[in-house]
Amino acid sequence: MVALPIQMVRLSEIQRIRRWHVAHRADHPLEYHLWDAVLTLWVIGSLGWVPALVLDAWWAVPLLLAAFMAPQLYIHFRRRANRADRLRCDWLNEST
Repeated sequence: MVALPIQMVRLSEIQRIRRWHVAHRADHPLEYHLWDAVLTLWVIGSLGWVPALVLDAWWAVPLLLAAFMAPQLYIHFRRRANRADRLRCDWLNEST
């Protein structure tokens, strides 16, 4: 099994990326909605463990962990695609 070199994403970086998507919503609507889906998964992953534990749904724990890791995975794969010149990601290098 290959381990992914994924870094934890800071909340400030998530906020910066979100601001970029909101500012460029008209130019990149698909990317805007995709980032919304990633953030929705992140919230489900961070809050869903409580009902999973209460309802004794241990099968949901791996799914919730994957959902919690959604922003890190998304940013990792977008960076990789950007470096390989397969996909341009304007929000990666923006420092504001």
